[in-house]
Amino acid sequence: MRLSPCRAALLAIALATTTAAAQSGYPSHSIKLIVPYPAGSLVDVLGRSIGETLAASLRQPVIVDNKPGASTLIGAKAVAAAPPDGYTLLIPTVTTLSIAPQLVSRPGIDPRNEFTPIARLGATAFFLSVPPSFPARTMQEWIAEVKKHPGKYTYASAGHGTPHHIFMELLKMQLGLDIVHVPYKGSSTAMTDLLTGRIDMAFLDGTLAIPNVEAGNLVAVGLSMAKRSVLLPSVPPIAGTVPGFDWSGWIAFAGPANMPAPVVKLLADEIRAIQARPQFADLLNAGAMEPTEPIPPEAMAEFVRSEYARWGRAIKASGATAE
Repeated sequence: MRLSPCRAALLAIALATTTAAAQSGYPSHSIKLIVPYPAGSLVDVLGRSIGETLAASLRQPVIVDNKPGASTLIGAKAVAAAPPDGYTLLIPTVTTLSIAPQLVSRPGIDPRNEFTPIARLGATAFFLSVPPSFPARTMQEWIAEVKKHPGKYTYASAGHGTPHHIFMELLKMQLGLDIVHVPYKGSSTAMTDLLTGRIDMAFLDGTLAIPNVEAGNLVAVGLSMAKRSVLLPSVPPIAGTVPGFDWSGWIAFAGPANMPAPVVKLLADEIRAIQARPQFADLLNAGAMEPTEPIPPEAMAEFVRSEYARWGRAIKASGATAE
């Protein structure tokens, strides 16, 4: 199998890096890395690249196991139930650790105490996008237009309880707007209807928004994060017009609860070394993700608890429910 230049560079870095694996005795055999998304997805591509790099650095196979389903909870449960010895790890997202457990009835898991969060890998911004025919080019114009015509406009989401849905409902609530929700089962049909003008607007992740904005097929009037995206810096944050609006998706690295501290430190150090290389940022950017400031493992548990509470408040305020 041919490696992409990005992956090849990461592997070369890993092979040249000396770790504490030999001194600690970990790992002494193969590691399973569970990705709770389908093969070929953005999270899968990132997980496989990290797995290849860790395998070279730790000198043990890292086997990626895709376990999608139940809004990523199937894979998450498999990791939570595994022995906390560092040989079963997880690539969770904000859906896994913050959203799905608070939307799905009987999720069977509490991410606040059933995992050892090790690192945050990157973030995904969402772009508030409209067709070129929409009579607004800025957030101020968008707000004025929607307020002028309550109930006239529609917005698409990838389904109830998705970030696309929650973000718009929060924006509606904060600004007192009336926009009709049209949920889809995924993004492909929603994109078709948005591009043809059957739907008036949507929050889109970068993989969908960026190429269409750059091609002139869509106009991005605002960004969900409070800072500009390096991927499309011309789009101003919504927070510049709507104070306090600051939302993004994120991807992390974790294992079962109660992992040994030396193993957690070793893995965290390995991930931090990968994140420090320009090739990692290139890999994230290729998937419309952005690097984030590393969070040490001792602070990751608080980050997960904080995000769980924050998204819980957002879900309740938005009225989002699982389908």
